[in-house]
Amino acid sequence: MKIYQAGPLFTEADRDWHKKFSSALNNKGHISIWPGDLFDDGYLLSLGSKAKNHIFEKCRNAIDECDIVVALLDGTQVDDGTSWEIGYAFAKNIPIYGIRTDFRNGGDTNHSIVNCMIECSCKGIAKSISGLLELL
Repeated sequence: MKIYQAGPLFTEADRDWHKKFSSALNNKGHISIWPGDLFDDGYLLSLGSKAKNHIFEKCRNAIDECDIVVALLDGTQVDDGTSWEIGYAFAKNIPIYGIRTDFRNGGDTNHSIVNCMIECSCKGIAKSISGLLELL
């Protein structure tokens, strides 16, 4: 199964988590696609103001080619780019599964895990990598 990994990739901790998760997916026979692996920083710099368009198109096309989107939902709010990727996948009828290792309540109600629009777009939300692999 081809799986797109949505989630923030701006800190060392984010990147380390995605690498760990990508490895777990690959070890289970899946093909993981993570935006952090799609781009060369030097090439992006050479694009100047066109870099944003390149990033957008490449990520959108990668989602189109996937069977499933898995979204990292940690933080006080879901990352804005991740939210867009979830909405796009939902509109394209691509199944979305979330993972939230953050123990804080991030939802709209006492019964919510994250924002209701995000939560209701997901077929399931796990609390650990092993739990997510079981959902898949």
